[in-house]
Amino acid sequence: MSVSISVGDFRARARRRLPRLIFDYLEGGADEELTLQRNRRAIELLCLRPSALVDVSRIDASIELFGQRHALPLVIAPTGLNSLFWPDGDLALARAATAANIPFAMSSASNARLERIPAEAGGVNWFQLYVMGDRKTAERMMIRAQASGYTALMLTVDVPVGGYRQRDLKNGFKLPFKITPGLALDLALHPRWLAGLLQGGMPSFVNLADAGTGKTSLEAQAALLNRSMDSSLVWENLSWIRRHWPGTLILKGILNPDDARLAKEHGIDGLVVSNHGGRQLDAAQASMEVLPEIIATVGDRMPVLVDSGFRRGTDIVKALSLGARAVLLGRATLYGLAADGERGVNAVLQLLADDIVRTLALMGVPALGQLAPARVIRASL
Repeated sequence: MSVSISVGDFRARARRRLPRLIFDYLEGGADEELTLQRNRRAIELLCLRPSALVDVSRIDASIELFGQRHALPLVIAPTGLNSLFWPDGDLALARAATAANIPFAMSSASNARLERIPAEAGGVNWFQLYVMGDRKTAERMMIRAQASGYTALMLTVDVPVGGYRQRDLKNGFKLPFKITPGLALDLALHPRWLAGLLQGGMPSFVNLADAGTGKTSLEAQAALLNRSMDSSLVWENLSWIRRHWPGTLILKGILNPDDARLAKEHGIDGLVVSNHGGRQLDAAQASMEVLPEIIATVGDRMPVLVDSGFRRGTDIVKALSLGARAVLLGRATLYGLAADGERGVNAVLQLLADDIVRTLALMGVPALGQLAPARVIRASL
């Protein structure tokens, strides 16, 4: 096997190991995937401006975020159905985050009970919340997350309805799988992945289970898989969230400066500028396009994080230069997970860590606090 020296290499390995409908679920975006492509273009069109003859014998890439010190300006983003990529995928991601000393965000659509992550992985853990039609389910998850030691709640606000994900529709992606002759052949051609699935069992949304019966309703599972969320959720409902979650509250899925202003007025603790990795509104702006305007709107009132399309240390340094406090990694770490489990995630994080440090050294910037918007210019070629 050749040595993997980039996130792209891990993507290629993940593509070889996964059946097509699983890889397409990981990789795909909404509609024609225009926003998915725009995310990368927006990053690539930015250039970094270095300084010469600066002492970069020591590089400090650490950050402080919500009162915690972390080794890198990275967060493993909340992603669902991770056990489709590797057995116990949520735990593998969380352990890798702990080893790298960065936060791990646990998804409502995870396949491991939320109590397992702090108990078995340690580290700094955040809980991402989807609010479905039955708000009692959300209340139970918030109470459980608080009791388990999660330090922040990340409320995803860009899924009032599910995006039109054409790859999943064409592949007939749903749980449990509907076995067709074509799918049976595809699964048989990926024996390593199939062995892992048989070992771990078909993933389910275990955190939706009723506390009394321990059973997860089929309706709740279907709602989460189809992203059928509470489309009546509005700004005024944040007081309901606060009643059940008194700690750090982050809104994920902000692209409009007016929403950033409202978040500031409602006392939100942090924002994630995100278009859901291009998986929701296909005519949306790229996260990096709108990031400077969002940061200008909130000023120093709250940390602004960003996701969607980050693959290299240079990408991350561009976002930090524009004012982002940290970058959330979704597909990048999932490629590592799908290729080689926890070892793959560790390797991806190490590649990015090395790339961030190398980029800062080449730019003549010994510490992240010295980055500034003037370090980034839009390419003219």
